[in-house]
Amino acid sequence: MMLRLFANVIKSPQTHRNERSFFSAAACAACMDPKAEPKLYSPPPEVRGMTTLKKEAFTLNITVPALRVPVKVLNKVVKSLRNVIIQRPGLVRVVPETEGSSDWRLILLDPHKVTSPGSFSDAEEEALRSFSVPPELQQYEMTLGYDNLKSEEVLEAVLPLGQDVTSGFSRVGHIAHMNLRDHQLPYRNLIGQVIMDKNPGVTCVVNKTNIIDSTYRNFKMELLAGEENMVAKVKENGVTYEFDFSRVYWNPRLSTEHQRIVQQVKRGDTVFDVFAGVGPFAVPAARCGANVLANDLNPESFRWLQHNTKLNKVDSRVRTFNLDGRAFIQGPVKQELPALLTQKPAVHVVMNLPALAIDFLDAFRGLLPHEPPSDAQLPTVHCYGFSKAEDSARDVMQRASKIIGFSLENCSSVHFVRNVAPNKDMMCVTFTVPKEVLYNRETPVPESAEEPATKRQKCEEAAQSV
Repeated sequence: MMLRLFANVIKSPQTHRNERSFFSAAACAACMDPKAEPKLYSPPPEVRGMTTLKKEAFTLNITVPALRVPVKVLNKVVKSLRNVIIQRPGLVRVVPETEGSSDWRLILLDPHKVTSPGSFSDAEEEALRSFSVPPELQQYEMTLGYDNLKSEEVLEAVLPLGQDVTSGFSRVGHIAHMNLRDHQLPYRNLIGQVIMDKNPGVTCVVNKTNIIDSTYRNFKMELLAGEENMVAKVKENGVTYEFDFSRVYWNPRLSTEHQRIVQQVKRGDTVFDVFAGVGPFAVPAARCGANVLANDLNPESFRWLQHNTKLNKVDSRVRTFNLDGRAFIQGPVKQELPALLTQKPAVHVVMNLPALAIDFLDAFRGLLPHEPPSDAQLPTVHCYGFSKAEDSARDVMQRASKIIGFSLENCSSVHFVRNVAPNKDMMCVTFTVPKEVLYNRETPVPESAEEPATKRQKCEEAAQSV
């Protein structure tokens, strides 16, 4: 940043209220149009359409007001004027005088908030009087560069006018994960570099190049900027996880949902996690004192699940499986349930595969051969699903009822998790498995309950490629 003192000095409002103000032409235009958002920085036109980042092209000289303040009261004045001091990434707000005594400093002010000495609020004017600081403003020229710009300002300057500008991403450890639109793809490497530059700790930026594979819940991605290191380390709700982000499913937007379910689990309970991923339900549940059986079909997720149980020192409380979800329910779940139902602790079954989990509910039909004691505590299922219906809660409840073969209308609750796309919600339906379902072998299994052939084919193809 460079500063240069101009000769013009605007004195206190008592003597020079009609002196000209010193904010830029862009700021003047913003004041004339109250609907316009004032911008301190107007990019040079030559950066428009840039596909290779040239940081020096963003350099621009602007003029801002400055207030001369004695060093002995500097900190108090800065605190009193905090609402009008200039705020810019990497910008020094207090600088020495270009020429003058070392006993004075210059406080740089926001030209959109302070246009003349009369711009200070009553409280700010009173503070200046109490510190014997005259409200005489000086014009300064300063050079703003790439380092002083926010990511959205850079991208707004580069991308074509009238098109969406993205600066949002999901943060997974050191990885920034973006979902760029088609019109942004020609600028993808520049976008990646800007995101990495403007977000400390981000050393890798990737873009999703296809939809999530319903089998293994991962997706192909393209490296936009930085190092090609996909092994991330994240901390969620006090639990540490490590995994290869390119080979497993992880969504940082689900941390609240993970916590919501885990908070329902008590010490001594048993949790069956049918689609466990790398352990965001299983590991914290085990940390709460639950006994956990966690399963995932993806060999990579299974490997990192085992790693994370050891990393968090709960491997003695978690048994891991690498099975299809239906095989897990009709195998380990079926084997463990009879003994568990004779005990007091609760049993939870978590089914977090929103694209397909509801189709697996038929696996509970006639799962056990003998009815439990009358006081048995039947398992509670937390099953996730997507819905595009106008009434998403009713939709997932009715679909779950159809697959399980029993109406859940008056014996279930549905929780809205998040909106994943326009007109597409992620929901969680929670219910206690009715004994009429768990022990009824007479009810025929609907055709829709069989795993789709396309899914089985995906599983086989994916297994061959691993």
